Amino acid sequence: MFLERDVSHRKSGGSIEIIAGSMFSGKTEELIRRMRRAQFARQKVEIFKPKIDTRYSNEAVVSHDDNSIPSTVVENSSNILLLSGNVDVIGIDEAQFFDKGLVEVCMKLANMGIRVIIAGLDMDFTGKPFGPMPELMAIADYVSKVHAICMQCGSIAQFSHRLIANDKQVLVGERNEYEPLCRECFKKVTQK
Repeated sequence: MFLERDVSHRKSGGSIEIIAGSMFSGKTEELIRRMRRAQFARQKVEIFKPKIDTRYSNEAVVSHDDNSIPSTVVENSSNILLLSGNVDVIGIDEAQFFDKGLVEVCMKLANMGIRVIIAGLDMDFTGKPFGPMPELMAIADYVSKVHAICMQCGSIAQFSHRLIANDKQVLVGERNEYEPLCRECFKKVTQK
């Protein structure tokens, strides 16, 4: 249990940390690890995820390895700002699914002295920048690019290849819908 405390002790500047990569690269796992470390340090944390992401749980951020941490589901980025009172660290999962307002929300939070940790796909299934992630990466204090293993050749993978026929940019999925691929293997399967 956390003690309620005055947050005026915060330094004047917070920070924005990005964890970006392809599907199955460990983004959510790393977000959970960082949030748990903050909890261990007795910092007050709040984790948010978009309403669209209902794959594993409605009440928690869950990694593909089944690690989880309680979260608050929000409809849009402005809700994060409204629900962020008296916290030291904010985690945001699946940032690519949020609206472009997330960039301004994260800037405001960091300027309030809050550490903001964001995890999300940097590219969509076509290999193009995804949602607010490019802008978030540009304004971030720290960017961690994580990689998966290519399912075709075993190299380092940075692309999320969609396995099913569907042209919608947003299609929440798991192992049956996506596989991580390296640049060479992604070129081979997308140039057929």
